[in-house]
Amino acid sequence: MQVERQPSGVEQAILPHLDAAFNLARWLTGADQDAEDVVQESCLRAIKFFPGYQGGSARAWLLTIVRRTGYSWLQKNRRHDATTAPFDEQLHSGECDAMNPQTILQRKADQQLMRQILEELPVEFREVIVLRELEGLSYKEVATVAEIPLGTVMSRLARGRQQLERRLAARQSEEPKGGL
Repeated sequence: MQVERQPSGVEQAILPHLDAAFNLARWLTGADQDAEDVVQESCLRAIKFFPGYQGGSARAWLLTIVRRTGYSWLQKNRRHDATTAPFDEQLHSGECDAMNPQTILQRKADQQLMRQILEELPVEFREVIVLRELEGLSYKEVATVAEIPLGTVMSRLARGRQQLERRLAARQSEEPKGGL
């Protein structure tokens, strides 16, 4: 007779949010391997401190741990500004493969350009944009994860979006005119 093991409370809190944790860690560190290290350390910390978890959003709780662990990792392993770290993410598209090749190439080029511009932002703007726009956290959850006031979240999002717009417009004006 085989007994099926029920997931523990800490597993139920952490496992559904591992993709979001990895995504945040990758944006902070700029590399998949480093992000894996940060997420692993974050999970160990989450397990250790789970008895002190007081409920609420498990996702925000885990992402707060990932953020703190990521910054600690950056301080230990990098002496330069984190905004210069390269970032390489495989493109994931939920679109149908039946689209024409030119559209697919253009979409990939647009995504790559946005990633490059996002990487150039100072980390405090990049962080709130990733949490809000890519991870879908509420303003309140972003404030909790980033450990900043709600007004600062809104301010950084507005300023970060403005910088994204300016940089995108500048890049598009640099592109040669014409087609493929």
